[in-house]
Amino acid sequence: MNPYLVTAGLLICSNIFMTFAWYAHLKNLSDKPWIIAAMVSWGIALFEYMLQVPANRIGYEVMTIGQLKIMQEVITLLVFVPFALFYMKEKLTMDYFWAGLCLMGAVFFIFRAKLMA
Repeated sequence: MNPYLVTAGLLICSNIFMTFAWYAHLKNLSDKPWIIAAMVSWGIALFEYMLQVPANRIGYEVMTIGQLKIMQEVITLLVFVPFALFYMKEKLTMDYFWAGLCLMGAVFFIFRAKLMA
């Protein structure tokens, strides 16, 4: 399989777990002590790492560390925005658009050598 697609797929799945680990406790465990939220988050994060580590190893075979990081950041925003809108019930603002535009610029600059080849 294409290592770029495998990396992206694994990173998407890992980011879903990590987004829930980082933020879902704000909605679901707000009445619990922070240590309980931390323990639940660590439990969720274990699954994130089980996907993220192989994703980075596969991706690093065909990308630089900078390219891999920018790919991960774009995927993070692609996962986070629906999470914020649908799960956390945040309002969609133009700030999400501007942040996405900045990340697209980052993608262009970090991958431009491959794009121009």
